[in-house]
Amino acid sequence: MEIKQQLRLSQQLVMTPQLQQAIRLLQLSRLELIDEIRKELDANPVLADEEGDGRPPQAKTRQDEAPPMAENGAQLSDDRLGLSERMSERTRSDELQRAKDEKTVQDIDWEKFLENRTLQQPLQASRGGFEEMPPIEQNLTKQQSLADHLKWQLQLSDFNDTERRFAELVLGNLDDTGFLDLKGMEREDGTRTPDLTLDDLAQEAGLDAEDAPEVLRMMQEWDPVGACTRDLRECLRVQAEVFGCDDLELAIIDKHLHNLEKHNYQAISRDLKVPVEEVYEAVKEIQKLESRPARNFTETDEKTIAITPDVYVVKDGDKFSVSDNDRGVQRLYINETLTKQLLKDPNAKEFIGEKLRNAQWLIRAIEQRRKTIIRVTECIVEKQRDFFEKGVAFLKPMILRDVAEAVGMHESTISRVTTNKYVHTPQGLFELKYFFNSSIRRVSEEDIASESVKQAIKKIIEVEDKSNPLSDQAIVEILAKDDGIQIARRTVAKYREMLGILASSKRKKLF
Repeated sequence: MEIKQQLRLSQQLVMTPQLQQAIRLLQLSRLELIDEIRKELDANPVLADEEGDGRPPQAKTRQDEAPPMAENGAQLSDDRLGLSERMSERTRSDELQRAKDEKTVQDIDWEKFLENRTLQQPLQASRGGFEEMPPIEQNLTKQQSLADHLKWQLQLSDFNDTERRFAELVLGNLDDTGFLDLKGMEREDGTRTPDLTLDDLAQEAGLDAEDAPEVLRMMQEWDPVGACTRDLRECLRVQAEVFGCDDLELAIIDKHLHNLEKHNYQAISRDLKVPVEEVYEAVKEIQKLESRPARNFTETDEKTIAITPDVYVVKDGDKFSVSDNDRGVQRLYINETLTKQLLKDPNAKEFIGEKLRNAQWLIRAIEQRRKTIIRVTECIVEKQRDFFEKGVAFLKPMILRDVAEAVGMHESTISRVTTNKYVHTPQGLFELKYFFNSSIRRVSEEDIASESVKQAIKKIIEVEDKSNPLSDQAIVEILAKDDGIQIARRTVAKYREMLGILASSKRKKLF
């Protein structure tokens, strides 16, 4: 054992704070980016948006001013204007390079840097035409949830204080489907809390345990009828009693829900000793009942969810053009007026210098994020041109590596770019992740994307005979015969479940 000193050269990747910020901004969704920009505006005094008051008047009105005039009244020539712009750009480039080379904030001439920024042309805030659109708040309304609807009926009820507290506990234990869920919850350590009972809720509310079922039954008859029930059988039973169903329908609900699910009407007929025709008529009435009380009452109305695309793909003649959507994303710039005032204070110079550096990195990271999204989208459009022209059936197999090699980036970068980013295309609105699919083999043809196979399965099931639905094996044979797609039966079953389509035995309709 001995102690020695050695010199060794090695290379390693160091994640600087600026690089970490750029990677974090790259994977943010549009709404998260807007929120991040607002936070930076609040935290950094030298940052300002285009709606702020920090921009000097000459910079704000530069776009509205007339072109510069010479002494004789003639406009400056285009060559002179171009030379002025190139000189301003060269001055800015030299200043940024000097800022990189300096090791301390005190050595940077921030006053001259700000003067050069004032000479730059401000960027457009958004594309023309969007300013006249009404705000989204005027077009959206919040849909009432089931809990709010039941609480409103609770306020109109004649319950006493203890019954009202019990009813509030019941409403607090409803799940997303409108059923009363008294099962225990999972703790952080993996254990579960014990299941609750109506007696537990009654005891907590100070209500007599014998009165709890009666209060619960009254709540189950509120609108929608069947809410606050504990399972599907009780839900259908309450509706059948309130709507006046006959004894046969009540018997089927109590004893033969499993046969009803499997369409085994012969077994129901034999057990209840009634003709199968009467069972058919009873089942028709049962099918009119609601199996999900909260169907029309949800916390989030899926029909009013508005997704704002990050990029647009528009067909212009024979070409597809890609443009970013900058509506709603605030353009950031350096607040020159405030910064110059703060730089006059020697004690604040170091603080403002650090804030200016952070502001530069943020503006640069946002611009790099925009360029990267556009670049990746252009690559996707190039590889999936048939999809943009003809539709989903022509979607080609593609993986992250294909795009990464084409644009010269790492696969993890492509994954961050395409997560929670949406593109508006002539075929509709899609997430960028949608275009990455595994391949399915076809006979004597090029491979097909898995998403196209899903759509093919969906179309086959839509046109099938509802009284004799196709089995998964029959779908396999149709795909092989019509489209030359080689796929296993279990794969058809997996894709069918992903599409939310029931098995053939549950899709059968006798009437």
